[in-house]
Amino acid sequence: MPQKKNPDVPELIRGKSGRIFGHLISLLTLMKGQPLAYNKDNQEDKEPLFDSVDNLKGSLKIFAAMIPAIRCRRERMRAAAMQGFATATDLADYLVRKGTPFRDAHEVVGKAVACCVERDCDLSELPLETLRTFSPQIEADVFEVLTLEGSVAARDHIGGTAPAQVRAAIARARQRLERE
Repeated sequence: MPQKKNPDVPELIRGKSGRIFGHLISLLTLMKGQPLAYNKDNQEDKEPLFDSVDNLKGSLKIFAAMIPAIRCRRERMRAAAMQGFATATDLADYLVRKGTPFRDAHEVVGKAVACCVERDCDLSELPLETLRTFSPQIEADVFEVLTLEGSVAARDHIGGTAPAQVRAAIARARQRLERE
């Protein structure tokens, strides 16, 4: 439709995932009998395997052609990333680091989010005094974790979103590409 603003290529490729997952279930079902014996039903593994490979190769080619044309709108991305109380888990983690059991931290965050919904604001926009009504362990340093940067930086482990981890993952990927 002409009014559509979403990019078609990623959506179409995302749609392929259902087909690929279906092939996976087919193969897993086929393989369930393998501990008993090698049977002729193994001939049924070719179609889902080859179709999955063909779809993956095609999808990667299309993505490779699409990537250079992507233009990011940083401010829109930032605004979208902060919607939906993206830092709620960070607030719970903050409270746990302060000694609050997770089940209690979860309850505190739930109350804070409910307050934000009522006030039509984000967690980072609540005044410190209001946040402290939910837990006396909340101090001024809470605002460091209630930012997008704080949330991203908090995941500082292999596979995490912290900038150092992302740079390390990129370096590992480049090394693999150079070897091939």
